[in-house]
Amino acid sequence: MQAQTSYIISPNRYLPLVISLLALVVLYFYMGQRSAIATGLGIALGISLYHAAFGFTSAWRRFLTEGWGAGLKAQIVMLAVVVTLFFPVLDSGTILGHRASGFVAPAGTGVVVGAFVFGIGMQIAGGCASGTLFTVGGGSVRMVVTLITFMLGSVIATVHLPFWHALPKWKAVSMVNLWGWEQALILHLLVFALLYLFVRKIENKSFLIKETEDGPKTPLFTRITTGPWPLVLGAVALALLNFAMLALLGHPWGITSGITLWGGKMVSFLGADLSDIPYWSGRMAALDRSVFKSDASATNIGIVAGAMSAAVLAGKFGKSQNVTTKGIVTALIGGLMLGYGARLAYGCNIGAFFSGVASGSVHGWVWLFAALAGNMIGVRVRRVIAL
Repeated sequence: MQAQTSYIISPNRYLPLVISLLALVVLYFYMGQRSAIATGLGIALGISLYHAAFGFTSAWRRFLTEGWGAGLKAQIVMLAVVVTLFFPVLDSGTILGHRASGFVAPAGTGVVVGAFVFGIGMQIAGGCASGTLFTVGGGSVRMVVTLITFMLGSVIATVHLPFWHALPKWKAVSMVNLWGWEQALILHLLVFALLYLFVRKIENKSFLIKETEDGPKTPLFTRITTGPWPLVLGAVALALLNFAMLALLGHPWGITSGITLWGGKMVSFLGADLSDIPYWSGRMAALDRSVFKSDASATNIGIVAGAMSAAVLAGKFGKSQNVTTKGIVTALIGGLMLGYGARLAYGCNIGAFFSGVASGSVHGWVWLFAALAGNMIGVRVRRVIAL
């Protein structure tokens, strides 16, 4: 007789999640409501990212090398949902009684170069900004190295920003403000539909057959708590949580400003003086405040905590490692490229691309095409160094 599979989860696996939720209560009383909200949204984002294994890096690489289109199609769905939610609110400028604004930045040389460098770094490091955080939460030692050099690369970039900002660029433009939210939304949804059809046309259809045959066989509650989630569920969850951030904090989801702050604190602790650097001149007070007083930093901490909770629940914490000399070296190099590129480009795959497109910003689309070009180079580099 075939043994039945047990889906009972040990109560101990809920401990990190319980601790994270209790920490939110402490944050609320000691750091304030805003810090608790930012961290709580981060926890939800971390759980969603981990359980859906929602990585931009692997989705782009696998589409370029294998024709696997599910990851890209999920990202297109995510973007379609988020612009539908964002555009009317951004047009009005308010939500829940307070001001709401998007991430709109100039599109120019710095964005193109930064996104291109970031795209190469994604493939060398094996993760993007959100991917780095949720895999760190999942217990990856290699991605801890990536995160540290991500911070360092971000700080180095702040030194060079005056040079990059002086290069040719277009002014910051939001298509929501330029055309009105209805026209901007129709155009975006049309573009997403065309992109979806394009991916479907050229993807490797054998993956569709395999995904159907390997469909979920575990109970729904178990799959929700331990994963894996369907990619589309993860995509919709990320879109809804990004909108929740806009509604509750007044701005979209961003990552790299928080990582840059961590890097600034790190080099300041080691004795560096950042006061003469223009980027830091108005941010010196932030270096002395708690990391939970920055929305992006608090959200990032929440993502790590949420991913850790999800990984422990799934019984996978620390299970996937790549602690080899080559793995560490590529983590070092890739992390520097991620940090440097993201700071130049006004953000990463989240702040510049996801939230930039959600804000109707032209620079979000410029970032996408420049980063895709970088990914194509990065994929070739991976082949050469046999990652």
